Amino acid sequence: MKIEKIKKEVLSYSLVILGSMLFAVGDVMFVNPYHLAPGGVYGLANVFNALWGWKISLAGICMDIPLLIIGTIILGPRFGVKTILSVILIPIFTFLLESTWGYKPVIYDGQFMDVIDEAHTALSFKVGDVERYFMPDFFLNTVVSGIIYGVAIGVIFRAGATSGGSDIISMIVHKYTKISLGVLVLIVDSCISLTTLVIGNIRLPIYSIVLIYIESKIIDLIVEGFTTYKTVFIVTDKIEEVKNFIINDLERGGTCFSGMGLYKGQERRMIYVTLDRTGLVKLKSNMRYLDPNAFVNVIESSEIMGLGFKALPKEGE
Repeated sequence: MKIEKIKKEVLSYSLVILGSMLFAVGDVMFVNPYHLAPGGVYGLANVFNALWGWKISLAGICMDIPLLIIGTIILGPRFGVKTILSVILIPIFTFLLESTWGYKPVIYDGQFMDVIDEAHTALSFKVGDVERYFMPDFFLNTVVSGIIYGVAIGVIFRAGATSGGSDIISMIVHKYTKISLGVLVLIVDSCISLTTLVIGNIRLPIYSIVLIYIESKIIDLIVEGFTTYKTVFIVTDKIEEVKNFIINDLERGGTCFSGMGLYKGQERRMIYVTLDRTGLVKLKSNMRYLDPNAFVNVIESSEIMGLGFKALPKEGE
């Protein structure tokens, strides 16, 4: 049991290291050369780098550490060792890439140039004191950046950590306003993305927000997996027919309970069942034949645990 716990901890810390490394790769090699700011402390650090040439790693850690301290004071010691490790490792990996790779893009259309025709749209980066130009491919770079960011942050989340940063601001505001944390994260990250307007290109905040969207979807896939479940409530007068179809054809269990209709005050029977995507399609295509007057309510289920689904967490997980 102890060996199993040690293996799990080694895997968790390995995921934090891997996620932090991927985050730095995405930021320095893909996001920064295109002057994007997909939310977070490092999104703001990219804006500072574009405006005044500040190193991303230095600007990032100078914002992260005070936020971590303030968050601990206001929210309590909820930021574990893995989160602190992530906050330290990301600027380290970022600094190493800044010092070796620089801010050259990986994705671009054409060659690097010392001079660019004013009729063409180009972005620039510096190699020492020399300004180099390249033809950008904004869409492809945004998609790749979103995937890398999503995998990086998703892996860190799977390890039971966070990347700190602007999430702490959202948590603090949530404590005093009770506004949804998801809404606050979206507001904070969108405001940071809008700061790219100061660089003078309207497409930058738009692509930054697209990047955030792609990133969020990849995070969901990493954290929750590819299998999605739907919770279905079925109000029907033909309870036996629907029950037998669920048990025999869909090979799923469920719960049957009684309720009272509001309009006529009659007793109604209801089935509660959780299905994967395939099972839901089969149920929907057959409900018209089972009971054309049935009422069916389908709800998105973010996580299902228990018999027949994901195992319940063990003690300490």
